[in-house]
Amino acid sequence: MDLYEYQGKELFRRFGIPVSDGRLATTPEEARAAAVELGGPVVVKAQVMAGGRGKAGGIKLANDPAEAERKAAEVLGLDIRGHVVRRLWIERASEIASERYLSVTLDRGEKKPLLMFTTEGGVEIEQVAAEHPDALVRLHVDPLAGYDESIGRRLVGGDAQTLAIVEQLYRCFVECDATLCEINPLIVTPEGAVRALDAKVTIDDSALFRHPDIAEWRDTSAADPLEALAREKEVTYVKLDGSVAIVGNGAGLAMATVDVVVVAGGRPANFCDLGGASNADTVTRALEVIAHDAQVRSILFNIFAGITRCDEIARGMLIAIERAEISAPIVVRFDGTNAAEGRAILADSGRPNIFIEPTMLDAARRAVELAA
Repeated sequence: MDLYEYQGKELFRRFGIPVSDGRLATTPEEARAAAVELGGPVVVKAQVMAGGRGKAGGIKLANDPAEAERKAAEVLGLDIRGHVVRRLWIERASEIASERYLSVTLDRGEKKPLLMFTTEGGVEIEQVAAEHPDALVRLHVDPLAGYDESIGRRLVGGDAQTLAIVEQLYRCFVECDATLCEINPLIVTPEGAVRALDAKVTIDDSALFRHPDIAEWRDTSAADPLEALAREKEVTYVKLDGSVAIVGNGAGLAMATVDVVVVAGGRPANFCDLGGASNADTVTRALEVIAHDAQVRSILFNIFAGITRCDEIARGMLIAIERAEISAPIVVRFDGTNAAEGRAILADSGRPNIFIEPTMLDAARRAVELAA
């Protein structure tokens, strides 16, 4: 679950990380009122879950409330990388002497939190890593040993304010079950104060039950409609931009199927994982989600059954086809528990839009052909 900047800053504030004062606004009039309350120059910042806001015209300086109202009118409704601006963060402007970058993320390869810091903040970290790799300090934290100040000193040196923020950011990362906590830029003012000028935070969805206050921040209107529908139906689903819908039982098999469809010359429309213990009900819910995707031209079922039974999957497919009125061709590859029974059920159904193939590659090729 990604947080908006203003939500991330609220989380940072809870952990003692200094942030600029600001107010949320959804109309130009609210932006003007926020500027009056804050006093002095303000920054009008688009609240979207996408990078590149500044380059897209989503961050504007306003010297007075009237200008804040005008700038808010310009930013509201702006499309930034497919995200329409509906909310604004009106923040007291900051004088900046220098900019830094600081983050904690989960390094899945090392299975450890990774701290990153550079004095070249304010630009994309990928650019710094590519152009000035020596300027980027990376340190892993042993999750069993935990963080201590010596790690912070190796990362950022001896500045007391920055050291405190490193510790606070790491605490936020661990205690909120985050997968990313990023400050870019972490500014230093002319007076020497260190402050988080931005906040990018991602929380592990699987841990949200431990953080009901954070879970309430989820903006369902910003989510892809199909992914939101899938969440309601408790289906693991990621929308892609192709025409071949993919359904597998198990994340590894589903990802491999995505790759095989690409090898076969097709473009996947989604990633959908039924899970290792899928049944007729699971299949029905998954197909109901896929039926809402107008881009889908064919559907590929790749099932390797262990705990799952292929005959159960087959029955669920027939129920879902009837319920959701699915007319798109469905290509099926069954292997494992009751595979022969499952294939027989589908073959005996008399459905002209069901095609059974013996291997994953054969099934992918047929699905791509039918989607053409």
